Amino acid sequence: MIIVLNGYPGTGKLTIGRELAALLHGRLLDIHTVYNVAFALTEFKSPEFRDTVEKVEAIAHDLILKLPPDQPVILTTVLAGDSAWGAAEWQRIVDLGKARPPFCVVHIHCDENENIRRIQSEERDLKRKPRDPSYVLRNHAEAKPLLGADEDRVLNLDTTHLTARQSASTITDWLDQSPF
Repeated sequence: MIIVLNGYPGTGKLTIGRELAALLHGRLLDIHTVYNVAFALTEFKSPEFRDTVEKVEAIAHDLILKLPPDQPVILTTVLAGDSAWGAAEWQRIVDLGKARPPFCVVHIHCDENENIRRIQSEERDLKRKPRDPSYVLRNHAEAKPLLGADEDRVLNLDTTHLTARQSASTITDWLDQSPF
């Protein structure tokens, strides 16, 4: 099983992913684990950055495919809008999901004020995550749709008033009720 938590920065993907991995006895691959090599050694959004992300991602996906088939894998990402780069990255995730079904997508949302509060958390620095509230304001104003809405198994989860544990429990309940 591949479960993709897709949402804008500061909505709780990693925190929920940790709880979900614990509940499902699964593995978690956070987007920053993949991106941090590129952030450390290349210029953001340069051809080298994108090439590095694709190579690290390919290694990670290869390792995921070698895990026991009953081991759930939770991925976090932020893919929205209609960029060619985002579409290609999403397609690689979909291909991984097809190779290791079932493929489940959870769109993580929260309201603007809660998103601003969360994105400013100092612990985000530890993973080189953005902390600037202007990201939240821009994302909420632009409201680009998250990729994956057209997949067969999609849950839209508003985490505004939920803890990470409650969010993870909501996801596991949804998974339990989903026909696979």
